[in-house]
Amino acid sequence: MTEQANQGQDRQTRKGIGRAVGLALIAGAADDDCSAIGTYASAGARFGPDLLWTAPVTLPMMYTVVYLSSKLGQVSGRGLFQVIADFYPRWLLWSVLVGVLIGNTIEAAANLGAMAAAINLFVPVPIPIIVAMVAASIFVLQIFGSYDLLRNVFRVLALALLAYVVSAILARPELMPVLSGTFLPKVHYSREYLSILVAIIGTTLSAYLYTWQSNQEVEEEKALGRDTLEKRKGATKEELSRSRKDILIGMTFSNLIMYFIILSTGATLHKAGQTQIETAAQAADALRPLAGDAAGILFAAGVIGVGFLAVPVMTTGGAFDLAQAMGWKNGMDAKPRDAPGFYLATGAFTLIAVGLNFFGFNPMRALVWAGIVQGFSTPPLLLLILLMTNDRRIMGDRVNSRSTNILGSITMVAIFAASAGLVASWFL
Repeated sequence: MTEQANQGQDRQTRKGIGRAVGLALIAGAADDDCSAIGTYASAGARFGPDLLWTAPVTLPMMYTVVYLSSKLGQVSGRGLFQVIADFYPRWLLWSVLVGVLIGNTIEAAANLGAMAAAINLFVPVPIPIIVAMVAASIFVLQIFGSYDLLRNVFRVLALALLAYVVSAILARPELMPVLSGTFLPKVHYSREYLSILVAIIGTTLSAYLYTWQSNQEVEEEKALGRDTLEKRKGATKEELSRSRKDILIGMTFSNLIMYFIILSTGATLHKAGQTQIETAAQAADALRPLAGDAAGILFAAGVIGVGFLAVPVMTTGGAFDLAQAMGWKNGMDAKPRDAPGFYLATGAFTLIAVGLNFFGFNPMRALVWAGIVQGFSTPPLLLLILLMTNDRRIMGDRVNSRSTNILGSITMVAIFAASAGLVASWFL
């Protein structure tokens, strides 16, 4: 009997580890959304391998912000905006909420546009129609799919990003420029360079990822039967240690994809003098004659696959944030009749994102500018999360260690410095 119990416990442990690693990969893939792909492709096309160094430099920053968000959800038993609503003034809650909702919706719109442009390479249907069809299919999955189904679908979609590794290999980059760009940073003191640098930092540390990560920790707790706040609150040292390892895996995966996207466009488009990328379709088409049809197709497939993951992260994430601020019932396993506000908000954000695509804006350019906006809006949110995870009212005895606070502070200063450099370049 004891042996059977131990085997059952081992299976449960393995299931828990697989569940956690899956969450980390989803978070890493969501960070490499169409916004990130557009930004990295633009960086590679414009500056070649000179910006490859940003991948290893941003990895510890990505790890820090996602871990802090994960820790907040695990220990407090609440999503980010539930914590703000319970412990902070209403003016702060609504100030942060408005900014996050606007950012999420614009990013979702730009991602839909980028996906439609990539699908249009294979399906000669007007892009607005593709946008509407893609958005409708995603929304149906959100309405009728359970949390377990969505998580498993997201895991599979995360693998679409491996297309960029193959695409970079097919591009046959030269070894010495790659090594130089990776380990010997070259800084160009120009507004264009600083703009793309801030966009890279902004898109790798996107605000929607913070709220999504904390909310998913809560959803995982609910999936384990901990349906009340009292049951969810608290986390052991072992659980937090495992989270750190899982998040490091997910963020390393995300960071490697970033590296290979810059590498593939830098080794092909930049080398051929095609330094201005306007659309995802243009990036994929330009790769075909330079690196072969397979590379172009894989580039487009990556945009499509990760878009199907990222758009629901943004629209559902926005619905989570609004529902927590309003005190509505929320959760991806809740039925629409039990959480009407949550699902109506998801539908509204999706509808607005679709509508924005009918104004004729350039998806790739909007994605890069969205990354720049994130570069300015992320530092205040990161500061707030640092304050929360050092507040004993929220975290009890699981407040941050000195090393975590130092790494978080360095990350915040780095984002502020990059943004300040961009502002200074406008006046010089």
